[in-house]
Amino acid sequence: MDTEEFRQRAKELIDFMIDFYNDLEQRRVTPLVEPGYLRPLIPENPPEEGEKWDTILADFKNFILPGITHWLHPHFHAFFPIGCSYPSMLGEFLSDALACNGFSWAASPSCTELETIVLDWLGEMIGLPDKFLFCKPNSRGGGVVQGSASECNHVVLLAARHHIMKVMRRIDPTAEEGHILSSLVAYCSQESHSCVEKAAMISLVKLRILRTDAKYRLRGNTLEEAVKKDIKNGYRPFFVTATIGTTSCGSCDKMNELGPICEKYDLWLHIDAAYGGNAMICPEMRHLMKGIEYASSFNVNPTKWMLVNYDCSAMWVSDRHKFTECLVVNPLYLAYNQEQYALDYRHWGIPLSRRFRSLKLWFTIRSYGIRGLQQYIRSHINLAKYFEQHIIDDNRFELKNEVHFGLVCFRMKGSNILNEKLLDTINKTGDIYMVATSLGQEYVIRFCICYSKATEDHVEYAWDIISKAATELLLGSPK
Repeated sequence: MDTEEFRQRAKELIDFMIDFYNDLEQRRVTPLVEPGYLRPLIPENPPEEGEKWDTILADFKNFILPGITHWLHPHFHAFFPIGCSYPSMLGEFLSDALACNGFSWAASPSCTELETIVLDWLGEMIGLPDKFLFCKPNSRGGGVVQGSASECNHVVLLAARHHIMKVMRRIDPTAEEGHILSSLVAYCSQESHSCVEKAAMISLVKLRILRTDAKYRLRGNTLEEAVKKDIKNGYRPFFVTATIGTTSCGSCDKMNELGPICEKYDLWLHIDAAYGGNAMICPEMRHLMKGIEYASSFNVNPTKWMLVNYDCSAMWVSDRHKFTECLVVNPLYLAYNQEQYALDYRHWGIPLSRRFRSLKLWFTIRSYGIRGLQQYIRSHINLAKYFEQHIIDDNRFELKNEVHFGLVCFRMKGSNILNEKLLDTINKTGDIYMVATSLGQEYVIRFCICYSKATEDHVEYAWDIISKAATELLLGSPK
């Protein structure tokens, strides 16, 4: 493909994408395919000679699109929103076109410098303390764009582990590394994302998964009880993950209770706010992050609820030197003259290679402005409250979570089997799509406002389908 054909095909593809997006509501949310559907449709071997673009695009339309679950569909209510907007896409296009690799300042200065600036912007937008921002006097902290919240949770756990092992070696220089590692204990709640457990597995760290209260929040007394027990049994507690907006039900751990416990026992407190943290750009929501001043690190995913295309997970640390200690490797081929004055993001994560991800975040914030993004978040919260009222008003259903954000958890009054049948019946229609979670011993259905242009009409459409399915189920089968 030469330059002129690229010009033509790129324009055609943009038109196709816009038309596809505008017509998306006419399609099923979920595909009618079975596992393995694609292999018989695709040639067994790659072509020896290059094929025409028209042929490639036709195969995409005929074979790939039928297997897509449409996350941008107006009636997609599963998981969390997937960020997508035209300004963000344009930023991604430019990032791909520039093809720079921002592992160091010298590798592409503007790539590094824009990331530091836009992370300060976003940190101030969500109300982070000054200690997390590059731009504040005497701050040792700063922000970075990671690929996902899973990466954020992993690297901060590695940093906390490295720090506490240094502390313990100073106390006892004869202690063996394996013995120290075997004594370390981290904590999270039973509602924490599974990536926390995965991070502990990879890092060879014991993880205590602690019970929550009736509102699915981790409380300070529960943490301190576990910490005291572990200390008594010869372990060394060192790390806690708390959550703002759990995946299961949107609950928020009590950071103002957890923080003083972490300070008392010298525990690294990480706040995973992948979903709920986005709402902190609205000042009226910030009561949910009370206690943030105790945190050592914090992450939020603009790709979940701030209209930024995946991947872009923002993370901040209060002490960048403590954080990067365990990640610094300095081969000669990466050296350059100004490195003693510059910041190198290759020391802030596991991969060396880094895409220019801050560009799409910068484009999005500038295009919508703080007020535009606040309006978007508030609209989703109001629509969730609107759906919540439908649940409250219908005595066949019960509400199962505190509706802080855009997520409502509910179930029919009855058995878990009844609720499984309800969700299965609804999802098989392809008209809307939801997923389930387990709260306590109950099978619970999650309804999330995901569509960027959602209105009350979309909520009414979904409620009509849910209500009719419930009526048919109750008439046709026992509870």
